[in-house]
Amino acid sequence: MQATATQTNPIISFKHVNKIYDNGTVGLKDINFDIPRGQFLVVVGLSGAGKSTLLRTINRMHEITSGEVLVDNESVSDYKGKALRHLRRQIGMIFQNFNLVKRATVEKNVLSGLVGYYPTWRCVLGLFTPHDRKRAFQALDRVSLTKKLFSRADELSGGQQQRVAIARALMQDPKIMLADEPIASLDPRTTKAVMDTLKRLNREDGITVIVNLHSVELAREYADRIVGLRSGELVYDEPIDQVTEAGLNQIYQTKPEA
Repeated sequence: MQATATQTNPIISFKHVNKIYDNGTVGLKDINFDIPRGQFLVVVGLSGAGKSTLLRTINRMHEITSGEVLVDNESVSDYKGKALRHLRRQIGMIFQNFNLVKRATVEKNVLSGLVGYYPTWRCVLGLFTPHDRKRAFQALDRVSLTKKLFSRADELSGGQQQRVAIARALMQDPKIMLADEPIASLDPRTTKAVMDTLKRLNREDGITVIVNLHSVELAREYADRIVGLRSGELVYDEPIDQVTEAGLNQIYQTKPEA
């Protein structure tokens, strides 16, 4: 298990979190668990299990129906305006489809990570300071892509595009990184490059990383802890040294019919 000190000071807490969509679909059902600061957490489960919903409640991309999501011991459920913008600055988000501006340069895509700090018009016009551009170069250096600084995003491979997305998130100086199926469309070699990058940032910068994955093998290779969801419910939660094959198999079992 995690050390007691980290358990008493979680960076994220879910308290009886429920999410029911307008059509009645249950996205999350009574989710309760804490995420210690600096942990590399992998969430696994079938498609539709609630993994993306869980991730997006942390930065309020999805609203919850009831319960509380706490970041640094503060409930974020009622955040609006400036408070919500400040929250999202602290939380980098990596998407499955990269979410890059394909015709823009790599540098411009990385600089767009500052949108939470500057007015939108300033970012659109490219009015960045020399210090901003230096930080963009440094962020690309962290993901080994400085040679692509002035390349267009659509000239890059999928793995390179995802590393640009990670560099963009680094511009926010985040304390939390959310990655929603970040390697779903990548081949094995580029998958390793992306996952290695996330793990290195977790270890070197102390960033708390939460990754949604389908691959149990990758989860076991990179995670400090594995959480499993099934039909919106938390059905598995173990530190990596206590994870077993039999336990992981339970995550993917369907419930017996009544």
